[in-house]
Amino acid sequence: MVQVGERITPLIDTLRQHRLNAPLIHMDETTLQVNQETDRSASATSYMWVQRGGPPGQQVVLFDYAASRAGRVPVDLLGDYAGRLLTDGYEGYAEIVRRNGITHAGCWAHARRKFVDAQKVQPKGKTGKADWALNQIRKLYGVEKQAKALEPDTRQALREQKSRPFIDQLRTWLDKSLAQVLPKSALGKALHYLDNQWPRLVRFLDDGLIPLDNNPAENAIRPFVVGRKNWLFSHTPSGAHASAAIYSLIETAKANGLSPYDCLQYVFATLPTLDDDDLNTLLPWQWKETLPI
Repeated sequence: MVQVGERITPLIDTLRQHRLNAPLIHMDETTLQVNQETDRSASATSYMWVQRGGPPGQQVVLFDYAASRAGRVPVDLLGDYAGRLLTDGYEGYAEIVRRNGITHAGCWAHARRKFVDAQKVQPKGKTGKADWALNQIRKLYGVEKQAKALEPDTRQALREQKSRPFIDQLRTWLDKSLAQVLPKSALGKALHYLDNQWPRLVRFLDDGLIPLDNNPAENAIRPFVVGRKNWLFSHTPSGAHASAAIYSLIETAKANGLSPYDCLQYVFATLPTLDDDDLNTLLPWQWKETLPI
């Protein structure tokens, strides 16, 4: 499997170049244990990072192994990318955002989860501030449902008309509530997360290409998380990198509506016959034309 990971690296690099043309990239990371890594204990926490982006029908999903969660990792992975980036509230993206002038948007699904947690500790049978916030966020998603099939400019116009009033109401309520709730309570944590992330969370109002949440990245990384419950760890960094390469192919195939098995079979049979200049023929939106029937 390590050899397979190494041999498909040129194709992964081709996917990586295509991803840099994406108007928006979703990004997330999850933990990984690597047992034998130089100068690190077997119990040290490492990370698998995922990026997802591309125009409709040309989605790229990339996994990358890194021993660290530091801000230098997004710097290395994103290179000179200067488009839109959608992430959770982790501050490790700040350096690449500042360096490249990236438009950084936040995730309403993460903000919503904080209020769900606060709702769970409310007295039974009573409604409170968490319910009001969740209802307001639900209205935002309702607008997005209407806007799903629209072109970006039309979607932005609809958001300006329907979403901005909800956002304005939420901001007024938030300013009032911050002074009324203990910061370390579940509700207080939800309120302060919403306040801290506010500039990123409202960025979708001014750009029809920015979605409300980072769910595409979370959906892409979920199979890795489920798999990790079975295989638990990678033995070496080489294994972790091979895992990243193979997951990249599989999840990219799935993101483009293709059978991972058929795609892997075709890539493994065809890749050895191609020069580097021909690797574009193995991009998934080309596979649809070349996969054997």
